[in-house]
Amino acid sequence: MAHDSILITGGAGGIGRAIAHRAAEAGWRPVTLDLRAPSDPLPNEAYIHCDFADAAAARAALAEAVALHAPTRLVNNVGIVRPAPLEETDIDDLAAVLDVNLRSAVLAAQALLPAMREAGFGRIVNIASRAALGKELRTAYAASKAGLIGLTRTWALELAGQGITVNAIGPGPIATELFRRANPDNSPKTRAIIEGVPVKRLGTPEDIAHACAFLLDERAGFVTGQTVYVCGGLTVGLAPV
Repeated sequence: MAHDSILITGGAGGIGRAIAHRAAEAGWRPVTLDLRAPSDPLPNEAYIHCDFADAAAARAALAEAVALHAPTRLVNNVGIVRPAPLEETDIDDLAAVLDVNLRSAVLAAQALLPAMREAGFGRIVNIASRAALGKELRTAYAASKAGLIGLTRTWALELAGQGITVNAIGPGPIATELFRRANPDNSPKTRAIIEGVPVKRLGTPEDIAHACAFLLDERAGFVTGQTVYVCGGLTVGLAPV
C-alpha cells in the first residue's frame, strides 16, 4: 500500500497507543517513538527509543525513523503536563513543557517533510487539547497546546499546495490510565467531570484514534488547517472541568 508508514510520537501508551492500533487496522505500519517500548507491540510495528526532552536525541531518532521507514503520515502526540497556578508556575517547567509539546512537533514535521514532498502526499495530525481554550492550573500546558493549534493553521497554509494536510484534534477529558490515577472512578471529582460533559461520559483513547484515522486518510485531502474537538460537546458551552 502506498504511503503506508505512520510515525506516532508518544505512541506507547494512552491516546498514542490507541492511534497505533487504529493505524494498523487501516493498513498503515506504525512507527512509534517513545521513551518506553509498547507493552503490546503490533505485528508490523517499529519502535524507536526517543526522549523528546533532548533535542539532539530526538533529531537522531527521527532521522533513523525516516531512513528506515520514510513515513508520510505523522501524529504529534507526545506531551507532558506540569500543573500549577500562575503564581507558582516555574519558568523551567514552562520551558520543559514547551520543549516536549511544541519543539517535538516542529522537529518531527521537519524530519518527515522531504519524504512527504517526494511522495506528493502527507498527513500531519497534531494532538492538541481542549485546555487550549483555557483551563485552571494549566499555564504551561494550555500555552503549548494553543501553540500547537497555531502551528497547525500555519503549516496547513504553507503545505496545502504540496498534497500535505495538517489538522489538529482537541481531546476533552479522556479516560486514560493517567487520568484515572488522578481521578478515581466514583470519586466526587470524577462524577463532577462526567456531569459537565454533555454526552455524560468520559472519552476513550479510541474516540480520539477514530477521529485521527479520518484526518490521516488519503480521502481527507480537502480538510486542512482545522481543529476537531473530540470532547463530548464540552467546548460548545462552558463547563467546570
